[in-house]
Amino acid sequence: MCLVFKSSFHDIKAKVSKSELRRMIDTVPNDAIGRRIFCDGEYGTVLYVGSVPPTPGLWLGVEWDNPLRGKHDGTHEGTKYFTCSHPFGGSFVRAKKVNFGMDFLSALRKRYGLKTEETVELVIGKKTVELVGFDSIHEEQRQLNKLCDVSLRDCAVSHAGSKESIYHSCPNITTLNLSKNLLSSWKQVADITSQLENLEDLDLSENRVCLSSNPSSFSSAFLKLRVLSLNRMGITWSEVLTCSHMWPSLEELHLASNAIATLERPVDTLQSLKVIDITNNKLVDGNQLHAIAYLPRLKQIIVSNNKISLITFPDAKVGEISAMFSSLTSLSIDGNNISLSTINEMNKLKTLQSLNCHNNPFMDGGKNPDTVRQLIISKIANLKMLNKTEILPQERKGAELDYRKMFGNDWLKAGGSQNLELNNPNKEFCINHPTYKSLIEKYGVLDDGELKEQQPFALKNQLLTLTFKCPEKPDQKPMQKKLPDSMTVQKVKGLLYRLLKVPGSELKLSYESSKMEGREIELENDLKSLQFYSVENGDCVLVRW
Repeated sequence: MCLVFKSSFHDIKAKVSKSELRRMIDTVPNDAIGRRIFCDGEYGTVLYVGSVPPTPGLWLGVEWDNPLRGKHDGTHEGTKYFTCSHPFGGSFVRAKKVNFGMDFLSALRKRYGLKTEETVELVIGKKTVELVGFDSIHEEQRQLNKLCDVSLRDCAVSHAGSKESIYHSCPNITTLNLSKNLLSSWKQVADITSQLENLEDLDLSENRVCLSSNPSSFSSAFLKLRVLSLNRMGITWSEVLTCSHMWPSLEELHLASNAIATLERPVDTLQSLKVIDITNNKLVDGNQLHAIAYLPRLKQIIVSNNKISLITFPDAKVGEISAMFSSLTSLSIDGNNISLSTINEMNKLKTLQSLNCHNNPFMDGGKNPDTVRQLIISKIANLKMLNKTEILPQERKGAELDYRKMFGNDWLKAGGSQNLELNNPNKEFCINHPTYKSLIEKYGVLDDGELKEQQPFALKNQLLTLTFKCPEKPDQKPMQKKLPDSMTVQKVKGLLYRLLKVPGSELKLSYESSKMEGREIELENDLKSLQFYSVENGDCVLVRW
């Protein structure tokens, strides 16, 4: 870096005055190369400081975050001054146009409207003496001490400032947003955080922070850090693992929009991690997640908006529990290419309770959303929340009964039997319906009425003549109605409200069938049809309130 300055300034001397040279040098920090800058609404990194003949004066060679802002790759008139990752990502700018940022406390005062020290000038003899406004300092210090949750997003913070100034001014900060600033190294970050002994939540998103040669040397600066956001930083998973030794207590890590395509297994690091967010990256192979499968405390994974099509847990067979993700309770896979094959695998995760899976082919394939929801609920036995909606016991029971009936004939064709001693469906059926065996055990085998093939649609085949009785209201005469078998229990209650003037929410329905004497079957799910409950022509519906 020094050689660049020396040779460059020597070239400049012949073309500018000494005073002009001194002014130009004063505007450029000694450590300018590698520093982050802001210029005309764009962010970039300084890669060269010096002359660019034949144009006189001092120039900064900058690689821009937005390559559309650049003009070349660091080469000018055949001379290579610096190297860009993009063929048109670089250009030269004058130092006077560039903002190298400010120290932490200056940005804090500016952001929160705190006044800097007020002074009063007194003339004593021939000397002018400045008296600092002690009251204003005391008030500012009081305000700074109260700060716990601080946001300095997009405030051009580039360094900590004078030694221990942050520690003495605002030591109580626990949550700090430093996203989209001008920080360029982990040392600059550590110089700030080492003075914030209570810091638990840090957001460094949209900074371009270079990897340190010895990250573990900064671990004392992040001792209490639990939540860290590194979104849109161009960081790789390998770099994350290298840096992770700095964060011994980390529980939550956000890595959205970093173009991460592969994962590696953490070794002796990230063992306290509970939440990881890898949204909007470039994961295609879902089994890359196996790299983090054995983090002992990992409870939540967010891999939305990648290109994953399949996730498997090969250590467990159908009906077995995987040793992977032993603590995982929540998984978000929205916006991928997931098929139902992955949903079948999810039942191997013993502790999984919440799943978000919108915008996947199996959700958007023209199928009824309610039917797809029922399929997912039936395929994952322990699920309690689906797409941020709670699965109530009544919904689960209805979904499982419907699923059991829907695939009953497939079960028989695959080798299933109403005689449990002969029940042995083939491997393919078990893979595609991993919970079916347990549903048979839970609700019993299907009877012939449930297994009968649905009749082709014809109105005469669909209308049921039903008798409605109110067993607890002897004065109410039985009523006979013809209803379509596709009519839901909810709509039946609506009809009864008009007939009996009793709100549907107070009605409890069940039915008796001549084929099952002495057995009363409750119509407990308002969203299910009469056909779902195998209500047939001539049956009697019992109405209570």
